[in-house]
Amino acid sequence: MSNKLIILSVLALSFACLALAEPTPLQDFCVADTSSSVKVNGAACKNPMQVQAEDFSFSGLHIMGNTSNAVGSKVTPVFATQLPGLNTLGISMVRIDYAPWGQNPPHTHPRATEILTVLEGSLQVGFVTSNPDNRFITKVLQKGDVFVFPVGLVHFQRNVGNGYATAIAALSSQNPGAITIANAVFGANPPISSDILARAFQVDKSVVDELQAKF
Repeated sequence: MSNKLIILSVLALSFACLALAEPTPLQDFCVADTSSSVKVNGAACKNPMQVQAEDFSFSGLHIMGNTSNAVGSKVTPVFATQLPGLNTLGISMVRIDYAPWGQNPPHTHPRATEILTVLEGSLQVGFVTSNPDNRFITKVLQKGDVFVFPVGLVHFQRNVGNGYATAIAALSSQNPGAITIANAVFGANPPISSDILARAFQVDKSVVDELQAKF
């Protein structure tokens, strides 16, 4: 391959990598205008002369989330929806609370890598690599430990202690999205055909029907 073709290939790869990231802001900030009806990829900008300190502030992460639900966890998000000043900045965060043996079930973030820090308790965390390897990478974290979940990969956390656990996570998107695997597969609206799911999971249709009924 000639040097010119190599340079062009590198440039093409570089631009492809840049396209996967959120765009760099073109001004100091673009506080989300929650009253605007304009539909853009993100949110329309508030008039900068009307911006206040409150647009860059969020209160409430000191409050424990209600974990009395089927999975035993609660995610408190701080995305651009909750903190308008995050709009276009490409970052966000969450607080996650876990009841004893509660879990944040397997899910993916289609638009963000996540880095998680354990504040209290012990968490088993893990993710699965993409096809064809599907390697399961897992570790038990203690207070102060940090773990990263690469963008798009299925991952989870589970409290492996008898007390409550808490974690804070940062994400590389103002709106990372979350696809909870069980909800998406068995709780789709309208439902995915049980024939399709029975064949995909290699189980009887009655098992699929039972699972769909739960979601």
